[in-house]
Amino acid sequence: MKVIIPVAGMGTRMRPHTHSNPKPLMIVAGKPAINHILDSLEGLDISEVIIIAGGVIVGRQLDTLKKYIEGAYKYKFTFLEQDELKGPAHALAVAEKRIDEPVLIDFCDTLFETDMSVVKKLKDEAGIIWTKEVEDYKRFGICVLDKKGFLKEMVEKPEQPVGKLATIGLYFIKDYKLFFEAINYIFKNNLTVKGEYYLPDAFMYMINKGAKIICPEVDSWYDTGKPETLLESNKALLKKNHKAIKAENSTIIPPVHIADDVVIKDSVIGPFVSIAKGSKITSCIIKDSLIGEDSELSNLVLERSIIGREATVEAESSKLNIGDNSVISLKRKY
Repeated sequence: MKVIIPVAGMGTRMRPHTHSNPKPLMIVAGKPAINHILDSLEGLDISEVIIIAGGVIVGRQLDTLKKYIEGAYKYKFTFLEQDELKGPAHALAVAEKRIDEPVLIDFCDTLFETDMSVVKKLKDEAGIIWTKEVEDYKRFGICVLDKKGFLKEMVEKPEQPVGKLATIGLYFIKDYKLFFEAINYIFKNNLTVKGEYYLPDAFMYMINKGAKIICPEVDSWYDTGKPETLLESNKALLKKNHKAIKAENSTIIPPVHIADDVVIKDSVIGPFVSIAKGSKITSCIIKDSLIGEDSELSNLVLERSIIGREATVEAESSKLNIGDNSVISLKRKY
């Protein structure tokens, strides 16, 4: 099979980090988000991984992403560019000419845990849309199933409770010819939402042509598309896989992920902190935060913070002489 990973976008929700750093290289639970995706492919017979770039991920950012993943993984990579950002279906159409076998699609904001061997067990089914049950169904695309468990309808952000199985941005397309026929159909008929082409129309076309699509639930789903969800995903992943180091005169509260060469002195770190390689932390209290590579922090109290690569952040220490029975509130402004 082949794999398509669309990474194109303007990175608006993750600014200022995406001004200089490709969003797929944002650190979460000790490694870049793209690593979590590529690591999940282990055990599958992958002939090619196609990265769809565009938006801010062009030029230097694309070169950075390409150099990193080609150095870290041995897959055959192909990099294509989406010239105009016209939605998910438009992004996938960029790869159409390279797809001559079944294809796994994972949008770069989607990290997951599930048994991927299901792709080897399909019989008459044309594909898979992975889902996760949610309570706030109005925020998601929802899959509605028939009595046999096949996809019957996809409803984008429904006002009424038609179901709770949300699409998560992970798909396997066995009948790739019908899938791209469906995408070309929505282009020809200009089936857009606010000028963008989305996948529900393509999947409904496939169903109307008799395709059977299953919608299994993933075990876990982590969103890395904006700061709040990136921090929540970091927290959830650290609970399952964490790593600490010895630190000088410091307290490390697990779960954390701290790279081997990080230097920590006189600090309290954790819980739920990821610190990338080359960083130095002195006299800090940090919890529920992400610290990028080669950053230096001193005299800070941080919570739910994201610090990029090669950043230097310092604050002055306070010298206090406070008597008994005092109530003092010190509010730092950074």
